[in-house]
Amino acid sequence: MAVAFLSSFGSSMLYGYNLAVVNSPAQYIKDFYNETLVENYDWTVDEELLTVLYSLTVSIFAIGGMCGALLVGKLVTKYGRKGTLVRASVLVFIGAALMGFSRGCRMPVMVILGRFIVGVHSGISLSVVPMYLGEIAPKNLRGFLGLVPSIHICLGVFCAQVLGLHELLGKEKHWPLLLSLIVFPTLVQLMLLPWFPESPRYLLIEKGNVHATIAALKWFRTKGNIQTEVEEMQEEQRSLSSVQTLSVRGLLADRCVRWQVITISVVNIGMQLSGIDAIWFYTNEIFKNAGIPDPYIQYTTVGTGAIEVISGMLGCFTIERLGRRPLMIGGFLFMGLCCCGITVSILFQTQLSFMRYISVACVVGIIAGFCIGPAGVPFLITAELFKQSHRPAAYTVAGCLNWMSNFTIGFVFPFLEIATGPYCYLIFCAICLGVAVYTIFIIPETKNKTFMEISQMFAVKNDILKEELTSNGLLKLAMMNGYGTLEEEKMKS
Repeated sequence: MAVAFLSSFGSSMLYGYNLAVVNSPAQYIKDFYNETLVENYDWTVDEELLTVLYSLTVSIFAIGGMCGALLVGKLVTKYGRKGTLVRASVLVFIGAALMGFSRGCRMPVMVILGRFIVGVHSGISLSVVPMYLGEIAPKNLRGFLGLVPSIHICLGVFCAQVLGLHELLGKEKHWPLLLSLIVFPTLVQLMLLPWFPESPRYLLIEKGNVHATIAALKWFRTKGNIQTEVEEMQEEQRSLSSVQTLSVRGLLADRCVRWQVITISVVNIGMQLSGIDAIWFYTNEIFKNAGIPDPYIQYTTVGTGAIEVISGMLGCFTIERLGRRPLMIGGFLFMGLCCCGITVSILFQTQLSFMRYISVACVVGIIAGFCIGPAGVPFLITAELFKQSHRPAAYTVAGCLNWMSNFTIGFVFPFLEIATGPYCYLIFCAICLGVAVYTIFIIPETKNKTFMEISQMFAVKNDILKEELTSNGLLKLAMMNGYGTLEEEKMKS
């Protein structure tokens, strides 16, 4: 629990914060860009170009995230899960410094570059934190701990919305400070996380360090027998034809994980193209278009953030009872219906005044539906669907697709809304319903299953015999020092 909350507090929460923090000072940032272009180049830009520059500021975060996701496989293999999180923290301090001093230096490029760098950090941590927690958690708590990062994402969004109120840091002179506050959670993580152990699965399967594995497991499992868990790790280790981490190309070429790769692609693309990022990036603009009076928009936005946190906690505490599939299916179906509701409410708000409240309710519904399931389950099942050798490459693929979709929505949505009006939400509706149907027919329930059992569940879909999943089916477990560690193979001779 300590590792889950600490790693999420200094990583996942920053992702949520950076998603929403540009929403409140949007006009101030545009004014800053306009002023500095006039001062430095004597160039007065029109509103359309300012929209492009602001959209770039919003979406460059996702480009950084995609670059970070591409680095995940190599980083976690070289430095481990915890080691990667600790080393990546330096990016937050660099990015925050650039954004914090941008107004004083009169350089808009510092805002954009700072957003890119903190995006790289989020791209790394958004994949590494679920991987780390999935590997240290007992299988009966893997779902609960796996959704702790999603709670912190929602909490980060809520903090950005509260701090962005006009009464707090929502004034023109404070927006650089608002963007750079991310250093404080990172500082807490940097001081405490190095004292915790590395992932036992990484230590045993990839590093072959038996004694460090036992020490880490004793730290995480202060009560109970760790022998069964070590034996399960050894079973997975023996199933691998090589303990070397696969490359992305190797992952995509491996027919044993064909449907797992398709599954993480569908859920990660669907997660971002569901429209949730459009809601987070442009909440104030959406409420304005829905007819909410300007003085009340910021408070309505904060209210949606509180509902995000409550919904995230609801999903976290019900996932081990209900399972992964019901939360995914229910969340995407509910989001799809709410997207339809937004379209209808905007179309008829001029004839029926109460429709503006329906629109707000649907926005709240999209956020609640997302936070209950789709916010965290895709990252969780990416860890569950793959064995140790495939997992870093799988997170690289999932992360790249996730961030690419994030960038697409962040950059395109303002222009899509101009071109199609309220009908743009019907596109999101179709995507949500499509992912829900895919989940119903393709994705199995992974609750309380070991990583080997989950691989075997996909064997039929991949046309793979179960015997092919293991490289040495005759190898037997042996006891060593009472912890089920692998004995030297005397039978080879």
